[in-house]
Amino acid sequence: MFHALIARIKQGHRTMPYPKAPLRMPDRLRGYPDLKPEALSGESAACPFGALSTTDGGCLDLGKCLFCAECPAGPVSFTTDYRLAVTKREHLLVRPGVERHFAAPLPPDLRKLFGRSLKFREVSAGGCNACEADTNVLSTIGWDLGRFGIQFVASPRHADGLWVTGPVTENMRLALLQTYEAIPAPKIVVACGACAINGGPFQDAEAVHNGVDGFLPVDLYIPGCPPHPATILDGLLRILDKLR
Repeated sequence: MFHALIARIKQGHRTMPYPKAPLRMPDRLRGYPDLKPEALSGESAACPFGALSTTDGGCLDLGKCLFCAECPAGPVSFTTDYRLAVTKREHLLVRPGVERHFAAPLPPDLRKLFGRSLKFREVSAGGCNACEADTNVLSTIGWDLGRFGIQFVASPRHADGLWVTGPVTENMRLALLQTYEAIPAPKIVVACGACAINGGPFQDAEAVHNGVDGFLPVDLYIPGCPPHPATILDGLLRILDKLR
């Protein structure tokens, strides 16, 4: 034990300083898009998942976008801005010249209740494990999600909210609804990743339901395939009003 304590002292503080200090993101990160409507055409908007639209001056739906970077050169380029989470589905629609939205704080009564202790029960509703893996990263020593009072628990009876990944397959639909019912009220729902928002690459498939908001009210949408851990953490801190 003595040697372990000495080793820990030598290691020092390993948790990142964020949110007190800004995050430095890698250049290869595909974050908030820069949409150029003048470059859009019927051919350039041929996204297989329907994320790009040429109507009304052009639009990119972040809820459908897989950030695959397969867009034809010109209409879309991705910045390194990881702040993508929003609280309303329509705020995921990126339009040139239209005000950008960020995740809004929860109502005051819920912030008072969850501000110091927010527990989630995660349900992988047919996910590929990518969103689950990037969510799990937040529990490691570098991110230390627990320092904000946010944790994932094993039982819905101990949870304050439901964390959904995956496109909601028919085989997981009932389990998802039963888990939601088992969480005591008041409760919140988070849709993490493109699959949970709109079905992702599986949208309109016979066995899936194109996301969770067709069944349950969603309080936080976190786009991405998968979302970067910084995107996830940013959304959580914003709904708790811990970012200024």
